[in-house]
Amino acid sequence: MLDELSVRNLGVITAARVEPGTGLVVVSGETGAGKTMLLGALELLSGLPARASVVGPDGDEAVVEGRFVSADGDEVVVARRVRSEGRSRAYLDGDMATLKEISNAMVGLVEIVSQHDHLALGREAEIRGLIDHALDGDGEACLAAYQDAWSTFSEVEALRQAVEADPGSLERERDLVVWQAAEIGNAGFKSDEDVALASLVSKLRNAEQLTDSLSTSHEAGIVARDAWGAVVEAIRVAADMDPELLEIRVEVESVSESLGQMVSAMRTAAESVLHDPDELALAEERMRVLSDLRRKYGPSLTEVLAFAEAASLRAHEIDDLMAQADSLAGAWEAASTAVEHAGDQLRAARATAGESLARDAIGHLQELGFSDPVVSVEVERAEARPQGCDKIRLQFASDSRLEPGPVTRVASGGELSRLVLALRLAGGVGEAPVIAFDEIDAGVGGRTALELGRKLAELSRNRQVLVVTHLPQVAAFADAHLVVEREGATAVVQALDEDGQISELSRMLAGLDDSPEGREHAIELRRTALAQLAGES
Repeated sequence: MLDELSVRNLGVITAARVEPGTGLVVVSGETGAGKTMLLGALELLSGLPARASVVGPDGDEAVVEGRFVSADGDEVVVARRVRSEGRSRAYLDGDMATLKEISNAMVGLVEIVSQHDHLALGREAEIRGLIDHALDGDGEACLAAYQDAWSTFSEVEALRQAVEADPGSLERERDLVVWQAAEIGNAGFKSDEDVALASLVSKLRNAEQLTDSLSTSHEAGIVARDAWGAVVEAIRVAADMDPELLEIRVEVESVSESLGQMVSAMRTAAESVLHDPDELALAEERMRVLSDLRRKYGPSLTEVLAFAEAASLRAHEIDDLMAQADSLAGAWEAASTAVEHAGDQLRAARATAGESLARDAIGHLQELGFSDPVVSVEVERAEARPQGCDKIRLQFASDSRLEPGPVTRVASGGELSRLVLALRLAGGVGEAPVIAFDEIDAGVGGRTALELGRKLAELSRNRQVLVVTHLPQVAAFADAHLVVEREGATAVVQALDEDGQISELSRMLAGLDDSPEGREHAIELRRTALAQLAGES
């Protein structure tokens, strides 16, 4: 649910921070007070494009922040900053984000139905989602069977396309990767051999200079060793006379031993230097081969060897594909038949669920003020797709004497909102845990308005429902009531307690929040709403 909403300089709202709470959250206020700005804030948090016109007069930037908390306690914090020149910035959990990233994060969290917005009911996917949610146990089994059949078909189709699209190209690719793997393999390089090879080439190229340096070092070492011998003899004599010098004697003798070992090591190194032009030529040729391989397949020997492994694997994959070519036709035919059969069963199940959904929605619409509405769900056969072998259309008419048509063409804003409500109730719970309605009460009054409020409260039992309304019959059912009050060019938002809610209901009923008669009517209306809710629980 929307746990917390903060707005700064958004339209006429200077600053507001609200914690809507659970259930039915009503937003009311005088016409023009700016109450729809709260829904505008939700639109921004949902990733919709920002307009510079939403920036208020108190600065050159509007800021909207929202904290959404799931049933298991997970939080998502989204923020938008809109500049007066039209640029906007988005933030997700405190980090900078793109609009696409916050849109993805908000998918399924919030649905906003406004007076002039067709939104979900104009999308086939949304109608299909409502119908699939209304499937019974057998229908759900049909849906699962189709998804399995489509997954199998997709795998076989991918293999078929890979083999049949251009067999010559596949064979050429195989020849290429086999040649590449062989070129690298025939070179015979082992892991880390490049380091040892570079060291060998360096020693062979510099053999003369290396021998001279080691010989010079050896000769100088002999001089140093002999000179240090005098130090050893002298310290031994001194230590015999002064036992406290024994530790120094040990150290001096240790140095003498080390000098002897180093002189011997330098002589061995000088004698072992390899002077072999032929060996150098072979090593340099191998370095050239390695350089050529690195130029073709990767900047390091490790990457060259990895390329060879990948090429060999691809060759085997192509061999497997070509070996399956003869059997793919039969496998594809079987998978295609399975998809068609599963699609027929799913289509029938969806048609049944669609009829039930439409029938229940009509009942709700009649209670919401439509005398004889028409709602039908048409499920027609179509080309197989991941979601099914069908095409689904929702047809609507506010009266049976009118020609039904697509919702986006024939439903007014107020009708659209009530239709969404009816379909949500008919289909059980929807996917979005937060639903916001703007002007759902357009053209509604009297007992129908009271029924509308009851149904909104019913919808809010398992989700958070925010509704902008001017009808006291709807507001009377609120679990939380926010009022937007405007003074000049600014507006404030405040949450009402029970007494404040009665005053606001009185204003909505009689235009006066301190009228005794108005408060009496408001109390009676509130009591009636609570009684209806208590009777249903």
